[in-house]
Amino acid sequence: MPRCNQLELIIILMPVVLVEKQTPQITVVTLNRPERRNALSIQLLTELSAAIRVASDEAHERILILRGAGAAFCTGLDLKEAQNQTNAHATADMVARTLVALSQTRLITIAAVHGAAVAGGAGIMSACDYVVAAERTKIGYPETRRGLVAGLVMTFLRRQLRERDIRELLLGAELIDVSRALQMGLVNRVVPQDDVMKEAMAFATSVLQGAPNAVARTKRLIEELWSSSVKDDVDLALKHHMQARESAEAKEGIAAFNEKRSPKWVE
Repeated sequence: MPRCNQLELIIILMPVVLVEKQTPQITVVTLNRPERRNALSIQLLTELSAAIRVASDEAHERILILRGAGAAFCTGLDLKEAQNQTNAHATADMVARTLVALSQTRLITIAAVHGAAVAGGAGIMSACDYVVAAERTKIGYPETRRGLVAGLVMTFLRRQLRERDIRELLLGAELIDVSRALQMGLVNRVVPQDDVMKEAMAFATSVLQGAPNAVARTKRLIEELWSSSVKDDVDLALKHHMQARESAEAKEGIAAFNEKRSPKWVE
């Protein structure tokens, strides 16, 4: 990706990720699989991780805004791809790497969410520093209905929500409306859909008023004040996630989703 030293817009198009260099300090990254509601494939996760890494390496870069193309922000793991068990470790590892990259980058990360943020998509949202969501957005973690465990997502939810709310989201597995998400603390602001990027840019402008090193140190301190690091928590969560991914329940749950039927759980 070329470096940008002028206040001109540079657009880099990857197959499933669009990177827009707005200014030397702000990059907008768009998940670009609208036909699959930006489901998380290995390719998308690989390109997203690369985009985060490249932006983080830019000396003057300070803000990364993440959004989705089409009707939804991101609807989680690509379950058609995940139905192939040979991909299980690869997809889980890439989700873990992407969440760690988002949470540990020195950049201030902003999720500009609309339509739906579900499962791994809601996890990516939760890993960002700030979330602005469009009205009528649906958010949720339906992993247990697919025979999966939202372990990686839990790493971030436990830092952001009350235990009761976590239990409601993960055990009930219902999608909630954005007003409930705001009440819980999953999102920072709710605005009309046409104003989502405007609000994201407004927060970016506010962040840019702070001293660069002071902002970066403040973000790092927020992480370090926890008794365990995000990386350690993700490693533990990945173990539980993979145990579920390799189970008969996961095979049935994913197959049922792809075949558009109710799963047949065996006690």
